[in-house]
Amino acid sequence: MKLQSFFSSVLIFFTTSTLLLSIPHPVSANRSNQSSFLQCLLNDSNIVSKVIHTPNDTSFSSVLASSIQNQRFSAPDVPKPVLILTPVQPSDVQSAVKCARRFGIHIRTRSGGHDYEGLSYVTHKPFVILDLRNLRSITVDVDNRSVWVQTGATIGELYYEIGKKNRTLAFPAGVCPTVGVGGHFSGGGYGTLLRKHGLAADHVIDARVVDARGRILERREMGEDFFWAIRGGGGSSFCVVLSWKIGLINVPSTVTVFNVTKFSEQSALKIIHRWQFVADKVSDDLFIRVMLQRYKNMVRASFPGLYLGSVKNLLKMVNKEFPELGLEEDDCTEMSWIESVVWFAELGEEPINVLTKRTRASLAFKAKSDFVQEPMPKTAISKLWRRLQEPEAEHAQLIFTPFGGKMSEIADYETPFPHRKGNIYEIQYLNYWRGDVKEKYMRWVERVYDDMSEFVAKSPRGAYINLRDLDLGMYVGVKRSKYEEGKSWGVKYFKNNFERLVRVKTSVDPSDFFCDEQSIPPFTFVEVI
Repeated sequence: MKLQSFFSSVLIFFTTSTLLLSIPHPVSANRSNQSSFLQCLLNDSNIVSKVIHTPNDTSFSSVLASSIQNQRFSAPDVPKPVLILTPVQPSDVQSAVKCARRFGIHIRTRSGGHDYEGLSYVTHKPFVILDLRNLRSITVDVDNRSVWVQTGATIGELYYEIGKKNRTLAFPAGVCPTVGVGGHFSGGGYGTLLRKHGLAADHVIDARVVDARGRILERREMGEDFFWAIRGGGGSSFCVVLSWKIGLINVPSTVTVFNVTKFSEQSALKIIHRWQFVADKVSDDLFIRVMLQRYKNMVRASFPGLYLGSVKNLLKMVNKEFPELGLEEDDCTEMSWIESVVWFAELGEEPINVLTKRTRASLAFKAKSDFVQEPMPKTAISKLWRRLQEPEAEHAQLIFTPFGGKMSEIADYETPFPHRKGNIYEIQYLNYWRGDVKEKYMRWVERVYDDMSEFVAKSPRGAYINLRDLDLGMYVGVKRSKYEEGKSWGVKYFKNNFERLVRVKTSVDPSDFFCDEQSIPPFTFVEVI
């Protein structure tokens, strides 16, 4: 398509469409500004029209839907962007940021689309999605045990490239392979190796970003405060992260995966009760999760785990430290670490290249999170069991992830992720459903969350930013500063680190160009209505 005719078709769209503004912003993104923004992009000789997708394009709907990982945000009444940009080179991102800032256009950056509340691709004001799907190169340096990975790549693609090169090198990130590295690393990121090696963010050693002025910066240019903030504080509050340099870790050539399942409430409660006293204290070579969910109309407790060693050594340890689990040799399988990634992702007996599939989620969901610092009584766990028997819990899931080990050795101020020493485990409350009727499923999550209030961390009741929860609060433009609003949920995600994040934000993005419903606020940006 010629640029002139392309621009004309977009201009027609902008002048005939109407969009709702429900969240205040320092610069109004009116239709004239949208047209000027587009012309600004097209004036850049480096940007080609195929990077720009308008609602009039046949590709628009498929590009938008391709990374919607929560179908709660795919309904027709969910606000749609006025444009989607799919950069093919870093300079495209620079141009987008510079033009958007010049004409007051609101940008949302999407890597893998796994923001639990859809904030990377949904908001109630005119916006443009910067979709980084094409920026996904991965360069593995085995000799130096490092990788440069662009933020449009998924952690599954990263794992595959590492595993393809070397079976004894690994990276401690999440278990869901379709999650984008952009958001995952910038929020912390954890998986089966967190007890041995900590978070993904703990192993980020450099980054390339586009800041609010459109400059490409690496660690040396951005400075240590900026670099600290994007490793757990949510990069989308500060910049567009183009790529991460990460350090790899060593794993044995043979690891062991296992799973024990129980359908009896009495048997399961006995194991879970003991698990609370053991899971964060045993050797950091051992990771055992608890998963509670329905299976064929019954509640099932599963105890999937990873051991960095042989079956023989695993059974010896568990029989001594945690005999209540009842682990047997038939429950265990030896394999390579990269094969264990496939196993934990529940992808079956597939070759490791299955990790590169960028599949789209088919269900809607709502989630919340908590951190537990004292073992819960059996009565509390029993109440969770009964909740899972309720009709609304047909596809619900409760996940207990053990901490301890390396997580207790890293100070809570080393990165913005503060939930370190003193936390036994984290709980994730999830409920999935199909269709448009969502209220009863979301209320179920709220009830379970309320049930647990007396048993979890308090002052503040903590939450994990990568399990985003807008129920904790969001900017609504009440008669107080954005800082005062943001602090109410910011301290739950970041505890004492919130104040430092605000200082960094004030320094690197004082005009609040990079913002969303729960972004880090600058001190200087005061907004009232």
